[in-house]
Amino acid sequence: MYKVFKRIIDGLCAGILCIVLSPMMLLVAGGIFLEDFKNPLFKQPRLGYQGHVFNMYKFRSMKVDAPDLRSDDGATYNSERDTRVTRVGSFIRKTSLDELPQLINILKGEMSFIGPRPDLADQITLYHEEDKKRLEVLPGITGYAQAVGRNSLGFRERFKYDIEYVERCSLFFDIKILFMTVDVVLRRKHVHRH
Repeated sequence: MYKVFKRIIDGLCAGILCIVLSPMMLLVAGGIFLEDFKNPLFKQPRLGYQGHVFNMYKFRSMKVDAPDLRSDDGATYNSERDTRVTRVGSFIRKTSLDELPQLINILKGEMSFIGPRPDLADQITLYHEEDKKRLEVLPGITGYAQAVGRNSLGFRERFKYDIEYVERCSLFFDIKILFMTVDVVLRRKHVHRH
């Protein structure tokens, strides 16, 4: 019942937000385009529900054709001094505006508002058997790990929170995570790993 109710709420809210936030999304897209006259949208293969691979959409925050850098633990590289990130990109990352196109993924049923952040498709090779538990729910725009530590958590530490979410998921827990996320975004906490 929870999953059905959550899917209905996700679809309704994503549809409303797409309409309400369309002026802001156009403004962000325009700012990205004017910086380098390249496509403001970015899509990337990610791991979804039950390991199904889908294209996740974001506003592009890096230079076109930027190299794929990884940290020692296999996580995507994230630093305040990352030279691949554009000026507009730095702002939309800090404010999480780069995530807005994922409303399309929610409408398509590939994502939810709340759930483990979807990993890159090739990162499944780094999964331990117990890590696959995080694939038992739809990935989210934000999740428990992001609400606790946003981008400051390491790969394995993030998985601990993701698996705890899968084991505890409920409407009440989703609402709690939503409010925790709003707090870290407004205070611009844990944007980068140090």
